[in-house]
Amino acid sequence: MLERIRIVLIGTSHPGNIGGVARAMHNMGLADLALVAPRCDVITQDSISRASGADHLLHQATVHATLEDAVADCTLAVGASARSRTLPWPMISPRELAERLPGECQADNARVALVFGREDSGLTNAELQRCHAHVHIPTNAEFSSLNLAAAVQVVAYECRMAWLSQADAPQVADDNDERATHEELERYFEHLERTLIAIEFHDPAQPRQLMARLRRLYLRSRPEKMEMNILRGILSATEKAAQQSETQRMNKESRDKLD
Repeated sequence: MLERIRIVLIGTSHPGNIGGVARAMHNMGLADLALVAPRCDVITQDSISRASGADHLLHQATVHATLEDAVADCTLAVGASARSRTLPWPMISPRELAERLPGECQADNARVALVFGREDSGLTNAELQRCHAHVHIPTNAEFSSLNLAAAVQVVAYECRMAWLSQADAPQVADDNDERATHEELERYFEHLERTLIAIEFHDPAQPRQLMARLRRLYLRSRPEKMEMNILRGILSATEKAAQQSETQRMNKESRDKLD
């Protein structure tokens, strides 16, 4: 299970924090580190020192330009958030997240991304809307600021405890098909928006949070690959019907002009 968990850091500005995260990960048996657009050098004396023997994770970390690239193959993405948002999203605690992991990691294609934002501003709304759920560490409300490595340590600890608790438990076969990956979902959202514009249901000039709300709906439902194929097929059929309707309308207008 632990091998299928990826820690994703976005826009980290201090190499020491990356090293501290590597140490926290190695403490808890996690090894998959992805960095998105880091704002500092990854391999420095400070990062190696803070890693305290876990610097091999720094050397094998992957670097990506965007969050989408970093989580493209993931079937579950959870963003760390300390702020309430204008559009409520499924919010869970680190322990609730950990309790879900054994089931989430059973499928052959399972990969879980735990996404952490910038030290100064966290994750943007757009980044959070690309996550299935948000995890919130219930800190002291009067002093809620957590160091990045400390936040990763808390979540990683809960992941390890969940792994230990299920290590000797009997494995239950998962009859579900494989979940759709983040990349497959993003292609679906692009197709959905294009189709909604074509049938004049969605106006990009006045979005009214339509796509954000639809993202929340589909991310919450966790569609399987086969279900995703069905939904894409419905969109393709809708596009075809819309094009045929437009062609018929134009032909009718041409005939009316001739008459």
